[in-house]
Amino acid sequence: MLNIVKGVEKTPIKTCIYGAEGVGKSSLAAQFPDPLFIDTEGGTSRLNVRRIKCTSWEELISIVKEVIDNPTVCKSLVIDTADWAETLCIDFILNKYRQASIESFGYGKGYTYIQEEFSEFLKLLNELITVGINPVIIAHGKPRKFELPDEQGAFDRYEMKLTKQVAPLIKEWCDMLLFCNYKTFVITTETNTKKAQGGKRVMFTTHNPCWDAKNRFNLPDELDLSFDGIAHLFSTEPKIETREEKATPEAKEREVLTKVKKLINDSGITKEQVEEVVTLKGHYPSGTKLEDYKEDFITRWIIPNFKKIVETIKSNNGGNN
Repeated sequence: MLNIVKGVEKTPIKTCIYGAEGVGKSSLAAQFPDPLFIDTEGGTSRLNVRRIKCTSWEELISIVKEVIDNPTVCKSLVIDTADWAETLCIDFILNKYRQASIESFGYGKGYTYIQEEFSEFLKLLNELITVGINPVIIAHGKPRKFELPDEQGAFDRYEMKLTKQVAPLIKEWCDMLLFCNYKTFVITTETNTKKAQGGKRVMFTTHNPCWDAKNRFNLPDELDLSFDGIAHLFSTEPKIETREEKATPEAKEREVLTKVKKLINDSGITKEQVEEVVTLKGHYPSGTKLEDYKEDFITRWIIPNFKKIVETIKSNNGGNN
């Protein structure tokens, strides 16, 4: 007989957090509900968290199984980190088959063993879901030079510091893949030199050509590096709408229009000049008024690119307004 269930089910969330060294990955994981860390690299010593030190692959498997058998010990089980866990996995395979290195197997067979072993480990972590525990994996990130065949030049793309066999497994396994990094801004100084400013810590929740990320919860593309932005996903309390969330589409549209008009006034340019640039870029036909632009276009194009719009206007006017 078919056991059909309808509707959204509230279940624990499988999360992977990766990013630059020292950005705050472990600190973020420490804010998850009642976390217990399995420390494979000794990186949690300065965090006020509960931890279990782990020095072998067999020990890691044993700890996870014991947590499954005793589900009241925590609400989130954190593997810190996946890259060190992978090293333990490789050591286990080398000892099991009495090989000197993973390349000694020949024909990529050693990497197949890694893939199979880690796949079984992820299946074990899935059992945490059935007992009400959130599995969390932390991994280091590394930049890799990436080139598109139809584009000129190259760019750095961040990915997990794991083998090509394990990284895809974790990306597919998790419900939420969060990329954490420092957000910097490049400005032009008075001497016409480029200078980086900022350094705000953020986490990205959706895919980008420069990093891997995903979520199944319709999160914003970018959030401050804080648990506050995802806390509602783990809460059993009903979400209370704020006054801003209850605002009508018309009210939000007026608010956005007011914001962009203030930007225009503060920058010493005119609304008509902005409309000319928009027409020049081919977004709206000539004669279309700012008030007739869609709210989405203002928030996603005009406001993020406002500095460039101002520069274009002043450049067209010979630097004078």
